[in-house]
Amino acid sequence: MLAKRIIPCLDVKDGRTVKGVNFVDLRDAGDPVELAWQYSEQGADELVFLDITATHEKRKTTIDLVKAVARQVNIPFTIGGGINEMADAEVLLNAGADKISINSAAVRNPDLINQLASAFGTQFVVVAVDTRLIEGKNYVHLRGGRDKTEIETEHWIKEAENRGAGEILLTSMDHDGTKNGFDNSLLKKINDQIRIPLIASGGAGNQQHFADVFQHSNVDAALAASVFHYGEIRIPELKETLRKQGITVR
Repeated sequence: MLAKRIIPCLDVKDGRTVKGVNFVDLRDAGDPVELAWQYSEQGADELVFLDITATHEKRKTTIDLVKAVARQVNIPFTIGGGINEMADAEVLLNAGADKISINSAAVRNPDLINQLASAFGTQFVVVAVDTRLIEGKNYVHLRGGRDKTEIETEHWIKEAENRGAGEILLTSMDHDGTKNGFDNSLLKKINDQIRIPLIASGGAGNQQHFADVFQHSNVDAALAASVFHYGEIRIPELKETLRKQGITVR
């Protein structure tokens, strides 16, 4: 069995790590480069950085962040936010990012997935999906969860896979920041339908939530933010808990 991955996520706004609940009420969680180094030392398997208010004017800030992180850590990291075209991705990969994550831009221009996969390889392309349950169906949301689309989440994830996504990062907006656990039923449903790795995001509140998501949905990785940023869960203890429950971790 492939080892399950533990991935801290750093939402970055104006050069600082922030965290909210259900995508709102953001509060400061520290310096992203310093946190990245700490997580690397603790044994995190990968890192994800999302520039949650990225615009072209801030692209330079993001490049500086990527370079700084690449100097500090020796684990793979993904960068997302404001990647709208091939040139954006190329700059970030050249600055030291291992993968790029696209979300709203991929929905607006699905062919971007094909282009990125063709140019850089599928393993570099993570498609992030923010989903919310509305009247019994899960719908894709854009712009950091602000805009609902009419696209059903399952259909979009399957299309993203077919277009060349190497990995799916699925965030349940209903669970995000609540610390009540991951959306295991949705994750299992999606994971059973795709062949590429699925990263669970949204809802981690304690160590058992990580065990539950791996045992119930068999996702490849679990991602969390605030429980790591504020020291509620330390990665070495988390991995020990998972090993005791028979879950293979690195």
